[in-house]
Amino acid sequence: MDYDVLILGGGIIGCAVAYEISKYNLNIAVIEKDYDIADDVALINTAMIYDGVESEDTLTARLERMGNKMMDTITAKFNVPFKRCGSLIIAQTDEEAAIIEKTYNRAIDRGTKDVLILEPKYIYEMEPNLNVHIEKGLYSKNTGVICPFDLALAYGEVAFDNGVKFRLEEEVIDIQPISKGFRVVTNKNKFTCKMVINTTPSENYSIVNEKKLEVNNNGGILKYILLDNNEKQKFSHALFMFNAKGERIYTLPTIEGDTVAAVSTKDNVNYNEVVDRISKITNGVDNMDVKMFLDWPFFDQPIVIDDSGIDDGLIQIKGKHYGQITMTPAIANIVCESVVSKMQCNLKKDFNDKRRESYKFREMSDEERKSIISVDEKYGKIICACEKVTEGEIVDAIRRPLGARTVEGVKRRTGAAFGNCQGAHCLNKIVSILARETNKKMTEIVKDSKNSNIVLYRIKEFDSM
Repeated sequence: MDYDVLILGGGIIGCAVAYEISKYNLNIAVIEKDYDIADDVALINTAMIYDGVESEDTLTARLERMGNKMMDTITAKFNVPFKRCGSLIIAQTDEEAAIIEKTYNRAIDRGTKDVLILEPKYIYEMEPNLNVHIEKGLYSKNTGVICPFDLALAYGEVAFDNGVKFRLEEEVIDIQPISKGFRVVTNKNKFTCKMVINTTPSENYSIVNEKKLEVNNNGGILKYILLDNNEKQKFSHALFMFNAKGERIYTLPTIEGDTVAAVSTKDNVNYNEVVDRISKITNGVDNMDVKMFLDWPFFDQPIVIDDSGIDDGLIQIKGKHYGQITMTPAIANIVCESVVSKMQCNLKKDFNDKRRESYKFREMSDEERKSIISVDEKYGKIICACEKVTEGEIVDAIRRPLGARTVEGVKRRTGAAFGNCQGAHCLNKIVSILARETNKKMTEIVKDSKNSNIVLYRIKEFDSM
């Protein structure tokens, strides 16, 4: 056998599972079709950590509560930005207030603590910038915000340092059953393994009883805007509003102090409509404060851990859900327990549970900056002036385990080009550093995926670029 365990899909769940089972004496590989891991995480590196209160599905709520309780320990261990800010679900009509009452009673029945129903005056005291009529609100102390790509990368880096092989740019074509295991066919190789953990189910695979769980975007689209730090639009809690059409409007405070505002809708709304709807819960949105506008699929289908094929060595993780980030630690633990039970493996004696250190210039004191510049002068050269990202940070992001190979890979890891100018002054420098560090031509550097080259051609009149 080439491997004991093959994990198909290098998203945040695949990386978390790889981390958990890398604690054991197993030969493991992760196969990912994209240039980078965790491409299933939205480019705006902020996500909500739920506590199951909002979910009607009992299993989903249970996974969210489990993951929520684990998040403090995991983020502290990996030095991943995480903040418990609490959340408010706001009702504007009597009908919505009745839904809040029902949601509260369901949470109490499930044993969820630190959940309260609040009258309007208390909500306005908590959020003085809130500019809407309120009938009632549901407050939860348990919820928070996290940088999800940082969490996925931490899982992946520690797994990598503990021997997990990451095979990027390989797409799984088929999974074939063989005696005592499986053959996994990719666009580049064929591998044999004893176990398959499949996070990317497809009905085209040859494995028996494989049936794709429909994960079409029936939840609609999330239209995001990232707002610059503005005291008039700033909220200290995550805010949620629901209307009669089933649409969600919410705002999240980011770790860096900005605000993410989003509208979840099945309608094809444009930028102006999104800004108009978000303006109704704030004191207005100034276009000058909008740093980014993008959309992302909104999934609300329960995640299912299908271990019905565990006797043959197959575990499948099906479905997509907006609370996936929250559920990830719990899912990884459950899958790991099944793998250990099936493989009868032992813990490694030399497992290293520490992530390699990294340095963020904008968060360092002057003394710390002087110290690191004395070791590596690249940390004294600012590349992105908006976010104060140095050349040293970009080089480190490229050279680290599972290092960046694309422009978006650098952006996600360092924050470069996420400022108000959106890379107008630093994009060319990032491309140049990527080309130098990966020993490629500038015309070979891509934004995120195949055929997304930043520079298409070299200007023939110049000998060099």
